[in-house]
Amino acid sequence: MPKHSRLGKIVAGRICQGNLARVRVSRENNDLMSDTLITPAADAVPSGLAPVEGQPGVYHLAPPVKEYGHLNAETVLTVHHWTDRLFSFTTTRDPALRFENGQFTMIGIEVEGKPLLRAYSIASANYEDNLEFLSIAVPDGPLTSRLRHVKVGDKVLIGRKPVGTLLLDNLRPGRNLYFLSTGTGLAPFMSLIKDPECYERYDHVILSHTVRISGELAYSNHIRHELPHHEFLGEDVSGKLLYYPAVTREPFAVTDRITKLIETGKIFKDLNIPELDPEHDRVMICGSPEMLADTEKMLQARGFDEGNNSRPGAYVVEKAFAER
Repeated sequence: MPKHSRLGKIVAGRICQGNLARVRVSRENNDLMSDTLITPAADAVPSGLAPVEGQPGVYHLAPPVKEYGHLNAETVLTVHHWTDRLFSFTTTRDPALRFENGQFTMIGIEVEGKPLLRAYSIASANYEDNLEFLSIAVPDGPLTSRLRHVKVGDKVLIGRKPVGTLLLDNLRPGRNLYFLSTGTGLAPFMSLIKDPECYERYDHVILSHTVRISGELAYSNHIRHELPHHEFLGEDVSGKLLYYPAVTREPFAVTDRITKLIETGKIFKDLNIPELDPEHDRVMICGSPEMLADTEKMLQARGFDEGNNSRPGAYVVEKAFAER
């Protein structure tokens, strides 16, 4: 089947619901995961939570009591805890919500009669029927300390106007496309690696994900074993997507930070691809503030110029939010 035909099948109207459901992550057999979730003591439950009936010491998100013109109240469909500090969840999607792969939106909950929000990249593709988000749980984080208790059936507030700079059109045409991420910075790239346009525009798509421990390699099983067999994306994923995970605090095949992997040339040798070239290669960056700063400095020293929503460049970085 010609590539443009597959693209039309996937994108137009999100019509292939049965087939597209296969892109959702099947997580039951991933041995990197943990479903452990520590619940707070009864006297430590913050506002915005409510007890689960019949389960002492277990809490969920209290439902919003108000409506907000700039937010949709969506229902949580699935929840997965990768570790005790990393989790993902899917929600329903308002039919009117439109976004480009790589964008983020504001999500949150109602606390004391007001929305408590923060920016989250959308991990699902723009043609999928549901929305997916990846989050860390910061013990003293105003939102994430509450959001980590999310349960199926809870309501989450989701912004109606996604934005962001991690867009394919913000890059000049090139040969290879690099997605460089740490931690939850993986999320926008999960959306983008399911975008047929990536494979139409580039010879290779390199997804680098660096984390502290192997359990934080979210979606690893999905990337390695499921996407290559996807009915519409499988051929392109198998032929063009190169997944390069790294773990910095445990024994692992790759244990260095991405800047060192690029500077030493290890990533290029391991993947059997040429070193970074600003004339031909394009880069997207999302992750911790330290990683963003170090990677930008390295790219600029190599002659890469930054792109944005008004002028395409050789690399783009999402600076609107950082992991917290």
